[in-house]
Amino acid sequence: MSSRSDIVASLDACGIRVVDGERVAAVRDAMPADSDIAQAADVFALLGDPNRLRLLVALLAGGEMCVCDLAASAGMSESATSHAVRWLRAHRIVAPPRRQGRMMYYRLDDAHVRLLLGLALTHTQHTEALHPERDER
Repeated sequence: MSSRSDIVASLDACGIRVVDGERVAAVRDAMPADSDIAQAADVFALLGDPNRLRLLVALLAGGEMCVCDLAASAGMSESATSHAVRWLRAHRIVAPPRRQGRMMYYRLDDAHVRLLLGLALTHTQHTEALHPERDER
């Protein structure tokens, strides 16, 4: 006797490996190189961390900011902020710091990330995501 999960799994499986060969070939030809896909995934991974995202949103809203102000804006320690900013600098999302005395000032350095942030924030304002794994039981 088959279980319900076996039936669902068999419905999800393709009986034919390629239905529209021309379309598949065109998509495969247009597919970015593996290295480009990996770099894009890295950007989304950086943006996927709530603390780094808070810092980027703070820089988006506040422009150039020192580590102390960034930490206060994001509700983080200065140490955690410095560590996160190092990651963002390593990926060229945040510009190298401008030093003013002992203070270091940072700003966003990537117009594409500005666009991604803006789009993501706009998206969250008009959409409520369903997260069954986060629902309290």
